Amino acid sequence: MVATSEKQQQQTSEQLSGNDRVAVLLMGYGEVESYEDFANYNEQALNLLTAKFAPVPTWIYPPLAKILALFDRHEWDHQHDHFISPHNAIFEQQRAGIEKHLQDKWGDRVQVFKAFNFCAPFLPDQVLAEIKEQGFDKLLIYPLLVVDSIFTSGIAVEQVNNALTALTDSNEHWVKGQRYIPSFYNEPAYIQLMAQMVEEKIAADLAAAYLPSQIGIVLMNHGCPHKAKGFTSGITESQALYDQVRDQLINHYALISVGWLNHDTPLIEWTQPNAFVAAKNLIDLGAKAIVLMPIGFATENHETLLDVDHIIHALQRQHPNVTYVQMPCVNDHSEFLKMAAEWANPQIAALLSEQANAVNPQLAVPHAHSHHDHDHAHHHHH
Repeated sequence: MVATSEKQQQQTSEQLSGNDRVAVLLMGYGEVESYEDFANYNEQALNLLTAKFAPVPTWIYPPLAKILALFDRHEWDHQHDHFISPHNAIFEQQRAGIEKHLQDKWGDRVQVFKAFNFCAPFLPDQVLAEIKEQGFDKLLIYPLLVVDSIFTSGIAVEQVNNALTALTDSNEHWVKGQRYIPSFYNEPAYIQLMAQMVEEKIAADLAAAYLPSQIGIVLMNHGCPHKAKGFTSGITESQALYDQVRDQLINHYALISVGWLNHDTPLIEWTQPNAFVAAKNLIDLGAKAIVLMPIGFATENHETLLDVDHIIHALQRQHPNVTYVQMPCVNDHSEFLKMAAEWANPQIAALLSEQANAVNPQLAVPHAHSHHDHDHAHHHHH
C-alpha cells in the first residue's frame, strides 16, 4: 500500500517538472558526402579552425575554400577512386549506440542528438532549434570526434554559444541546465581499449612472423599547431593520452612513437614528429613491421583514412620490404559505445537532480567585477 502511494507521488512530481529530460548533443566534424559541397565545407572549416591559428585575412576564405575544394576533389575523386567519407555513417552508429545504452538506464528522459561542425542539415544551430522545439531544457554538450581538448572542442562550444544566442527568448532562457564533457584523453577505459586493439591486431597479423622488438607502433594523434593565437591547442592532452597508451605497451613492444596527423599548412609550426617521420624513425631502429593506430580520433574520417594511406604509400616507396598495418579508429566498437555512455551518466544524473536555473539574458549587463571600493580608496589618497 505504502509503495504504491510512493510511486504515485513520484509520478506526479515528475509530471509537474514535465521537462525533466536531457538532450545529449554529440558533436563531430561531419564530412562531405557530395563533392559539390567541398567549397562550402572548407569555408566553414577555415572560419572556425584556421582563423584561430593562421595569419590569413577573412576575405580570402571564400576563394581559398574554392581552391582547396579543387585539391580535395582531385584527392578524393581521382587519387582515391571516388572516395566517399564513411564518417557521417559511423557517427550515426555511435549516436544510436550511445543513446541505446543511455536509454537502458534513463528511459526516454534522455535522447542523443548529433551535430556536425561543418555539415548541414546537422549544424549546431539547426539541431539546437530542434532540441528546443521538442521541449528539452537540459543540455549535455559532448564533443566526440577528436580526443584533444580545448581547441577542437572549443569550436563545438563556440558554435553552440552562437546558436543559443540566436535561439534566446526575450526574458527567460529555455536552457535551464547545462553540462559539458571536454575530452576522454585521460579515461582509463579508453587508454586500455587502445592498447588492447593494438595487441589483438599484432597477435592476429604479425606475431607469427616478427619478433616484438621488430614491430614498430605509431600511435597517431590529431596534429596541433604550437601557436594558436593564445588558444590552448590540445597538445598537453594529446601528449598525455599518448604517454598512457605507450605505458600499456612498451614492456612488450620496444619501438613505439607518437605520430601527429598534421595539416601541412604553410607558416605554421605543427607538433612533431608527424606520422611519416615517426614511422621512418622506427624503421631506422630496426622495425620490420609498422602498425599505425589512430588514438587521437574516435571516428574515422579523411585524416585517418586518406592521410594515413598517403603516408603508407610514401613509406612503401622508401622501404618496400616493411609490412604496414593500418588500424581503424575505435568507431562503433561495442566496448567504446558502452564506455562513452558511462562517461555521460554522472553528468546526466547531475542535470536531472539539479535545481533548474532560470537565466534571464537581459540581466547580462557587461561589467567587470574589480576591486571597486579599493580603487575609490586609492583615488582619495591622491
